[in-house]
Amino acid sequence: ATRTKSADVERADSGIGQMAARKWRSRASETLSSLQAWEAHRPCTDCGERDLPVETDVQNCNQRRADLCEKCHKRRTERKESVLEFVNTEASYGEDLRIIKEEFYLPMQAAGLLSQEQLQGIFSNIQELIDLNESFLEILQEEIDQAFDQGDDDLMTVCIGEIFLEFVNMLPAFQTYCLQQSSSVNMLNALEKEKELLRIFLNVSQNDNTALRRMNLRSFLMAPLQRVTKYPLLLSRIIKATTEYHPDHGSLREAKSRIESHLEHINMKTKQEGNTWTLRSFRQDSKKKREVINIEMRETALKTVGWLREETRFVMEGSLQLAQPPDGQWVKKGSKTLKFQNMQVLLLVNMKRVSESSLESAEPGPVKDAVLVLIRDKNNGKFHLLREPLRLSNCIVSADPDCDDTFELIEIRREAFVFRDSDRARTHHWFRQIRRYSRELGSWKKRRNALPNIMISTPHTRP
Repeated sequence: ATRTKSADVERADSGIGQMAARKWRSRASETLSSLQAWEAHRPCTDCGERDLPVETDVQNCNQRRADLCEKCHKRRTERKESVLEFVNTEASYGEDLRIIKEEFYLPMQAAGLLSQEQLQGIFSNIQELIDLNESFLEILQEEIDQAFDQGDDDLMTVCIGEIFLEFVNMLPAFQTYCLQQSSSVNMLNALEKEKELLRIFLNVSQNDNTALRRMNLRSFLMAPLQRVTKYPLLLSRIIKATTEYHPDHGSLREAKSRIESHLEHINMKTKQEGNTWTLRSFRQDSKKKREVINIEMRETALKTVGWLREETRFVMEGSLQLAQPPDGQWVKKGSKTLKFQNMQVLLLVNMKRVSESSLESAEPGPVKDAVLVLIRDKNNGKFHLLREPLRLSNCIVSADPDCDDTFELIEIRREAFVFRDSDRARTHHWFRQIRRYSRELGSWKKRRNALPNIMISTPHTRP
């Protein structure tokens, strides 16, 4: 009786009766069963599907891998293998470059087998390729090591596409080497016939130097060509194993498109120069054709201004309509009386490098110079400049409220140009970008804000 009373008091104190306790236990049991059922069929963390096998936890003993379905587990494995293949083959390519320099170039130079001009003709810009490979490989290896240190065994945090786009300046270096490959091989063949000592050196190196793996110099000189044509294939494998929700998916596709466009451009240049060989051809679509044209225009612009590629940023580029009005005509009669012609326009900015150790600084330095390059549409397969580049430090950029579909650029004491795009919003974007850099530059920039009104309201003096 004492025990019963104490039990009744305990239930009274807790506020839970017998019926309520039974219901609570039943509900707790149902909840536990539901949790166990969900755990057995929980969704995959990658795709959200619910086809996980129950025994996955026991098999893997790894909670992170246990949250993946078989399909996504296989995809992660393939992606990891593809990423490692990309990095490992880049390292092997770098080793071949090192062999070219240390086993061929430097010994031939030290022995005086060839002149410096002949060495340059055979080995081209091999040192530039070596420097780019070392920097690229260092960043790739750091990303791999950091992923493993953070417990990312599947290398899901490694973004090959982003890294590749950061080092996109290595593609013009490949182009320089590829375009000289035919003449380099021809020069090597001719010199090997003429110089007996060179022929002996190459034969002994191939047969006795174990580092060469019984490969001759010509085989090693093909390494850059083989590497640049392999990039699209390696990137395609990573893209195939990377879900579209991955943060690097877009960068991977852009990187693949950029390298294919450069390969098409190299093929086009080799045909123009009369060479019979070409790199691996790729499917030409409208987007790649536009990119090939952009590459060629950028080369023309860089050659014209003479800036270093790594210090140059292409802010805007594309087709604009251009007119050169007589004095005061645009202000009085608007743009309807002007005769416009189509023109390719590139806005280039010369940036001071913040760090010499990086190819492309994440935070660009101050603007040193900015120009507009005006290029006529293609004629006979080549681009031609309309005139010398317009330096924005010597220009006034302004817009007339009555002609909001155009803007005017006045080169002080020289000429005036009226620009417009077929799209009004894009015309305004061009205007804002060009005006921004014109205001930042020039020794008289402090009073630049007042000059547009003065220049527009007074007659222009042009030679």
